[in-house]
Amino acid sequence: MALDNLSRILLSELVEDGRASHIKLAERIGLSATAVARRQRALEEEGVIVGYHARLSQKVLGLGVTVIIRLALNSQSEDALSAFEKAVAKCPSVLRCFLMSGEDDYLLTVVARDVEDFEHVHKTQLSRLPHVARIQSSFALRQVIERPVLPPLQSGEGRHGQADRERRTPRQMT
Repeated sequence: MALDNLSRILLSELVEDGRASHIKLAERIGLSATAVARRQRALEEEGVIVGYHARLSQKVLGLGVTVIIRLALNSQSEDALSAFEKAVAKCPSVLRCFLMSGEDDYLLTVVARDVEDFEHVHKTQLSRLPHVARIQSSFALRQVIERPVLPPLQSGEGRHGQADRERRTPRQMT
């Protein structure tokens, strides 16, 4: 789906506040609430918007340890990859899992309450995953950037600032 500038602006607004009403979005973007609703529905139907989520505080929830894990399998056959992926999907402490190119087969992000909790996860979950040959764990000291969304999507001068609004003609405002 090709995105026009108004759809990009709408997506950026939704990224910032996924709970914003169509009326509030319309005020921010310069469209009618009906036009915003229509665009948002089209973006959902096209699969551009795949869901709306609450961002939770890892620290407040008592998950103070983040571990980045590089993992190698003893086989890269389709059966081995599939078995590993099905098993790792059942590990609740694993937030993300990527199939990688290069020396390691997978990169995982795991959260735990503390080092002892991670050790338990390592012993009872990670080391028991099928076809695992090597696990290398690195503890995050501090999070520098968290972008739970894709980078800015709009073209032009930037984040739907005044210059973006001024460039739109009245016909583009619908």
